[in-house]
Amino acid sequence: MILLTRKAEFSAAHYYWNPAWSEEENLRRFGKCANRNGHGHNYTLEVTVAGEIDPATGFVVDLKQLKEVLEREVVSVYDHRHLNLEVPEFATAVPTTENIAIAVWKRLEGKIPGARLYRVRVYELPELFADYYGE
Repeated sequence: MILLTRKAEFSAAHYYWNPAWSEEENLRRFGKCANRNGHGHNYTLEVTVAGEIDPATGFVVDLKQLKEVLEREVVSVYDHRHLNLEVPEFATAVPTTENIAIAVWKRLEGKIPGARLYRVRVYELPELFADYYGE
């Protein structure tokens, strides 16, 4: 088995808000990130797949197909969007770095031909990222 990682980038806005809490509690817990107008990030996504190397191609996965899947399933859906308002999975989940990583996993699982999804890493900032390895 070998691991291969591909990067992608997207820009998106979000805010942190739990509708079960009062405005005061949201502000206390999330600070300026609770501003309902949102704020943006330039996210970096790393998707790692696992598999065996095809002896005919030398690849674990068709790189063009992997790029197309990332574009179709994640980048085209998240890029230049307000996550809370425009992306269905965040209508009920706070779009934290952790929850974005889980949502990306769910979007990609079973859709990468010839390889198994191994890890999703989402960078919100260069010094802040979340890893998800599935259930």
